[in-house]
Amino acid sequence: MPDSRVPRRRRYVVCEPRHFAVQYAINPWMHPDEPVDVLRALDQWQALVDAYRAHGHTVDTVKPVPGLPDMVFAANSAVVVEGRVFGSLFKALERRPESVPYEAWFKAQGYEVYHPESVCEGEGDLVPAGRWVLAGTGFRTTREAHLEVQEFFGVPVISLTLVNPYFYHLDTALFVLDEENVAYYPEAFSPGSRELLARLYPDAVLATHEDAMAFGLNSVSDGRHVFISPGATALAGQLADRGYVPVPVDLSEFHKAGGGIKCCTQEIREIRS
Repeated sequence: MPDSRVPRRRRYVVCEPRHFAVQYAINPWMHPDEPVDVLRALDQWQALVDAYRAHGHTVDTVKPVPGLPDMVFAANSAVVVEGRVFGSLFKALERRPESVPYEAWFKAQGYEVYHPESVCEGEGDLVPAGRWVLAGTGFRTTREAHLEVQEFFGVPVISLTLVNPYFYHLDTALFVLDEENVAYYPEAFSPGSRELLARLYPDAVLATHEDAMAFGLNSVSDGRHVFISPGATALAGQLADRGYVPVPVDLSEFHKAGGGIKCCTQEIREIRS
Protein backbone atom coordinates (compact mmCIF):
# COMPACT_ATOMS: atom_id res chain seq x y z
CA MET A 1 0.00 0.00 0.00
CA PRO A 2 1.32 3.48 -0.83
CA ASP A 3 2.58 5.63 2.02
CA SER A 4 -0.53 7.83 2.01
CA ARG A 5 -1.65 8.13 5.64
CA VAL A 6 -1.41 11.68 6.94
CA PRO A 7 -0.91 12.38 10.64
CA ARG A 8 -2.61 15.30 12.36
CA ARG A 9 -0.99 17.05 15.29
CA ARG A 10 -2.88 16.45 18.52
CA ARG A 11 -3.03 17.97 21.97
CA TYR A 12 -3.02 15.39 24.73
CA VAL A 13 -3.55 15.70 28.48
CA VAL A 14 -1.90 13.21 30.84
CA CYS A 15 -1.33 12.77 34.58
CA GLU A 16 1.86 11.41 36.09
CA PRO A 17 1.30 8.07 37.92
CA ARG A 18 3.11 9.22 41.05
CA HIS A 19 0.34 7.78 43.25
CA PHE A 20 -0.69 4.90 40.99
CA ALA A 21 -1.78 1.75 42.83
CA VAL A 22 -4.44 -0.94 42.77
CA GLN A 23 -6.24 -0.34 46.06
CA TYR A 24 -9.70 -1.62 45.12
CA ALA A 25 -11.32 -3.78 42.43
CA ILE A 26 -13.84 -2.23 40.06
CA ASN A 27 -13.06 -4.32 36.98
CA PRO A 28 -11.81 -7.90 36.41
CA TRP A 29 -8.22 -6.78 35.82
CA MET A 30 -7.80 -5.29 39.29
CA HIS A 31 -6.37 -7.42 42.12
CA PRO A 32 -5.38 -5.36 45.18
CA ASP A 33 -3.23 -8.22 46.47
CA GLU A 34 -0.92 -7.93 43.44
CA PRO A 35 1.67 -5.17 43.98
CA VAL A 36 2.26 -2.36 41.49
CA ASP A 37 5.79 -1.31 40.59
CA VAL A 38 5.39 2.47 40.70
CA LEU A 39 8.89 3.19 39.40
CA ARG A 40 8.27 0.95 36.40
CA ALA A 41 4.91 2.62 35.85
CA LEU A 42 6.60 6.04 35.91
CA ASP A 43 9.16 4.90 33.34
CA GLN A 44 6.49 3.43 31.06
CA TRP A 45 4.34 6.54 31.32
CA GLN A 46 7.30 8.78 30.50
CA ALA A 47 8.05 6.63 27.45
CA LEU A 48 4.50 7.27 26.23
CA VAL A 49 4.84 11.02 26.74
CA ASP A 50 8.19 10.98 24.94
CA ALA A 51 6.68 9.02 22.04
CA TYR A 52 3.88 11.55 21.62
CA ARG A 53 6.28 14.48 21.62
CA ALA A 54 8.69 12.72 19.27
CA HIS A 55 5.84 12.49 16.75
CA GLY A 56 5.02 16.19 16.97
CA HIS A 57 2.16 16.19 19.47
CA THR A 58 1.60 18.60 22.35
CA VAL A 59 1.37 17.04 25.82
CA ASP A 60 -0.02 18.88 28.83
CA THR A 61 0.10 17.46 32.34
CA VAL A 62 -2.33 17.58 35.25
CA LYS A 63 -0.79 17.39 38.71
CA PRO A 64 -1.56 14.08 40.46
CA VAL A 65 -3.36 14.10 43.79
CA PRO A 66 -2.46 11.76 46.68
CA GLY A 67 -5.18 9.25 47.43
CA LEU A 68 -6.44 9.12 43.83
CA PRO A 69 -4.57 6.09 42.43
CA ASP A 70 -6.54 5.98 39.15
CA MET A 71 -6.09 9.65 38.32
CA VAL A 72 -3.40 8.61 35.83
CA PHE A 73 -6.24 7.46 33.56
CA ALA A 74 -6.83 10.94 32.18
CA ALA A 75 -9.16 9.78 29.40
CA ASN A 76 -11.91 9.13 31.93
CA SER A 77 -11.94 12.74 33.14
CA ALA A 78 -13.92 14.30 30.27
CA VAL A 79 -14.55 14.38 26.55
CA VAL A 80 -13.63 17.53 24.62
CA VAL A 81 -15.17 18.31 21.23
CA GLU A 82 -14.55 21.63 19.46
CA GLY A 83 -13.32 23.23 22.64
CA ARG A 84 -16.34 22.22 24.73
CA VAL A 85 -15.75 20.06 27.80
CA PHE A 86 -18.24 17.44 28.95
CA GLY A 87 -17.11 16.28 32.39
CA SER A 88 -17.41 12.98 34.23
CA LEU A 89 -19.55 11.43 36.92
CA PHE A 90 -17.83 8.17 37.80
CA LYS A 91 -19.84 5.09 38.66
CA ALA A 92 -17.39 3.97 41.36
CA LEU A 93 -17.47 6.17 44.44
CA GLU A 94 -13.71 5.69 44.81
CA ARG A 95 -13.10 7.56 41.55
CA ARG A 96 -15.58 10.41 41.83
CA PRO A 97 -13.10 12.80 43.52
CA GLU A 98 -10.91 12.67 40.38
CA SER A 99 -13.34 15.00 38.64
CA VAL A 100 -12.38 17.90 40.91
CA PRO A 101 -8.68 18.39 39.96
CA TYR A 102 -9.41 17.78 36.28
CA GLU A 103 -12.20 20.35 36.29
CA ALA A 104 -9.87 22.82 38.02
CA TRP A 105 -7.25 22.21 35.33
CA PHE A 106 -9.71 22.76 32.48
CA LYS A 107 -11.01 25.94 34.10
CA ALA A 108 -7.45 27.23 34.53
CA GLN A 109 -7.04 26.68 30.78
CA GLY A 110 -10.09 28.85 30.13
CA TYR A 111 -12.70 26.14 29.53
CA GLU A 112 -16.13 25.75 31.05
CA VAL A 113 -16.98 22.22 32.16
CA TYR A 114 -20.43 20.68 31.85
CA HIS A 115 -21.44 18.46 34.79
CA PRO A 116 -23.35 15.37 33.64
CA GLU A 117 -26.45 14.34 35.55
CA SER A 118 -26.01 10.66 34.67
CA VAL A 119 -23.04 8.33 35.17
CA CYS A 120 -20.52 9.13 32.47
CA GLU A 121 -16.81 8.31 32.29
CA GLY A 122 -15.36 10.61 29.67
CA GLU A 123 -13.44 9.20 26.75
CA GLY A 124 -13.56 5.82 28.41
CA ASP A 125 -17.01 5.43 26.87
CA LEU A 126 -17.32 8.47 24.59
CA VAL A 127 -15.26 8.23 21.43
CA PRO A 128 -15.49 11.13 18.94
CA ALA A 129 -15.37 9.59 15.49
CA GLY A 130 -15.64 12.17 12.73
CA ARG A 131 -19.31 12.98 12.16
CA TRP A 132 -20.58 11.40 15.38
CA VAL A 133 -19.67 10.20 18.85
CA LEU A 134 -19.55 6.48 19.50
CA ALA A 135 -20.80 5.85 23.03
CA GLY A 136 -20.39 2.74 25.14
CA THR A 137 -22.78 1.45 27.78
CA GLY A 138 -23.34 -1.77 29.69
CA PHE A 139 -20.89 -1.44 32.57
CA ARG A 140 -20.19 2.24 33.32
CA THR A 141 -21.65 5.10 31.29
CA THR A 142 -25.46 5.07 31.06
CA ARG A 143 -27.69 5.55 28.03
CA GLU A 144 -29.12 8.61 29.73
CA ALA A 145 -25.65 10.15 29.58
CA HIS A 146 -25.54 9.43 25.84
CA LEU A 147 -28.59 11.66 25.45
CA GLU A 148 -26.90 14.38 27.50
CA VAL A 149 -23.82 14.20 25.29
CA GLN A 150 -25.88 14.54 22.11
CA GLU A 151 -27.77 17.50 23.51
CA PHE A 152 -24.58 19.19 24.73
CA PHE A 153 -22.45 18.80 21.60
CA GLY A 154 -25.27 18.80 19.04
CA VAL A 155 -23.77 15.84 17.17
CA PRO A 156 -25.24 12.36 16.65
CA VAL A 157 -24.40 9.88 19.41
CA ILE A 158 -24.39 6.20 18.50
CA SER A 159 -24.96 3.89 21.46
CA LEU A 160 -23.03 0.62 21.58
CA THR A 161 -23.61 -2.06 24.21
CA LEU A 162 -20.61 -3.78 25.80
CA VAL A 163 -21.16 -7.34 27.07
CA ASN A 164 -17.76 -8.60 28.28
CA PRO A 165 -16.63 -7.25 31.68
CA TYR A 166 -12.97 -7.37 30.60
CA PHE A 167 -13.93 -4.67 28.08
CA TYR A 168 -15.82 -2.51 30.53
CA HIS A 169 -15.13 0.78 28.70
CA LEU A 170 -15.57 1.37 24.99
CA ASP A 171 -11.93 2.45 24.71
CA THR A 172 -10.80 -1.05 25.69
CA ALA A 173 -12.74 -2.57 22.76
CA LEU A 174 -12.50 0.06 19.99
CA PHE A 175 -10.35 2.96 18.86
CA VAL A 176 -10.58 5.48 16.05
CA LEU A 177 -7.96 5.18 13.33
CA ASP A 178 -8.90 8.34 11.42
CA GLU A 179 -11.97 10.33 10.41
CA GLU A 180 -13.38 7.39 8.45
CA ASN A 181 -12.40 4.15 10.14
CA VAL A 182 -11.96 2.28 13.42
CA ALA A 183 -10.48 -0.90 14.84
CA TYR A 184 -12.50 -3.03 17.25
CA TYR A 185 -13.04 -6.44 18.83
CA PRO A 186 -16.49 -7.68 17.73
CA GLU A 187 -17.07 -10.11 20.60
CA ALA A 188 -16.92 -7.26 23.13
CA PHE A 189 -20.27 -6.02 21.81
CA SER A 190 -23.88 -7.17 21.80
CA PRO A 191 -25.16 -8.76 18.54
CA GLY A 192 -27.05 -5.60 17.58
CA SER A 193 -24.04 -3.40 18.24
CA ARG A 194 -21.82 -5.69 16.17
CA GLU A 195 -24.24 -5.41 13.28
CA LEU A 196 -24.35 -1.64 13.66
CA LEU A 197 -20.57 -1.34 13.66
CA ALA A 198 -20.34 -3.56 10.58
CA ARG A 199 -22.75 -1.22 8.77
CA LEU A 200 -20.97 1.95 9.87
CA TYR A 201 -17.46 0.63 9.25
CA PRO A 202 -17.45 -2.11 6.59
CA ASP A 203 -13.66 -1.76 6.23
CA ALA A 204 -12.85 -1.72 9.95
CA VAL A 205 -9.81 -3.50 11.33
CA LEU A 206 -11.03 -6.42 13.44
CA ALA A 207 -8.91 -7.52 16.37
CA THR A 208 -8.45 -11.04 17.71
CA HIS A 209 -9.26 -12.02 21.27
CA GLU A 210 -5.55 -12.23 22.05
CA ASP A 211 -4.84 -8.74 20.80
CA ALA A 212 -7.86 -7.34 22.62
CA MET A 213 -6.74 -8.93 25.88
CA ALA A 214 -3.28 -7.42 25.31
CA PHE A 215 -4.92 -3.95 25.36
CA GLY A 216 -4.32 -3.58 21.63
CA LEU A 217 -7.56 -1.65 21.27
CA ASN A 218 -6.66 0.80 24.01
CA SER A 219 -4.57 2.56 21.38
CA VAL A 220 -4.18 6.14 20.14
CA SER A 221 -3.95 7.08 16.47
CA ASP A 222 -3.00 10.41 14.93
CA GLY A 223 -4.21 9.26 11.53
CA ARG A 224 -0.91 7.64 10.58
CA HIS A 225 0.98 6.62 13.71
CA VAL A 226 -0.77 4.20 16.06
CA PHE A 227 0.58 4.11 19.60
CA ILE A 228 -0.15 0.52 20.52
CA SER A 229 0.60 -2.18 23.06
CA PRO A 230 3.58 -4.29 21.90
CA GLY A 231 1.64 -7.42 22.84
CA ALA A 232 -0.93 -6.82 20.09
CA THR A 233 1.25 -8.24 17.34
CA ALA A 234 -1.42 -9.44 14.91
CA LEU A 235 -3.29 -6.15 15.16
CA ALA A 236 -0.10 -4.18 14.56
CA GLY A 237 0.51 -6.29 11.47
CA GLN A 238 -2.98 -5.56 10.14
CA LEU A 239 -2.47 -1.86 10.72
CA ALA A 240 0.86 -1.88 8.90
CA ASP A 241 -0.79 -3.65 5.98
CA ARG A 242 -3.34 -0.81 5.84
CA GLY A 243 -0.61 1.84 5.68
CA TYR A 244 -0.55 2.87 9.35
CA VAL A 245 2.68 2.96 11.33
CA PRO A 246 2.50 1.08 14.65
CA VAL A 247 4.46 2.70 17.47
CA PRO A 248 4.76 0.12 20.26
CA VAL A 249 4.69 1.53 23.79
CA ASP A 250 4.70 -0.83 26.75
CA LEU A 251 2.23 0.20 29.46
CA SER A 252 1.90 -3.28 30.94
CA GLU A 253 2.13 -2.05 34.53
CA PHE A 254 -1.14 -0.19 33.99
CA HIS A 255 -2.86 -3.33 32.75
CA LYS A 256 -3.03 -4.36 36.41
CA ALA A 257 -5.67 -1.66 36.83
CA GLY A 258 -7.41 -2.37 33.53
CA GLY A 259 -5.79 0.52 31.65
CA GLY A 260 -3.38 1.19 28.84
CA ILE A 261 -2.26 3.82 26.37
CA LYS A 262 -5.62 5.42 25.61
CA CYS A 263 -6.75 5.28 29.24
CA CYS A 264 -3.75 7.45 30.09
CA THR A 265 -4.49 9.94 27.30
CA GLN A 266 -7.12 12.65 27.12
CA GLU A 267 -7.37 14.49 23.80
CA ILE A 268 -8.38 18.14 23.53
CA ARG A 269 -10.17 18.72 20.24
CA GLU A 270 -10.30 22.40 19.41
CA ILE A 271 -12.39 24.00 16.67
CA ARG A 272 -10.54 23.44 13.41
CA SER A 273 -10.42 26.31 10.95
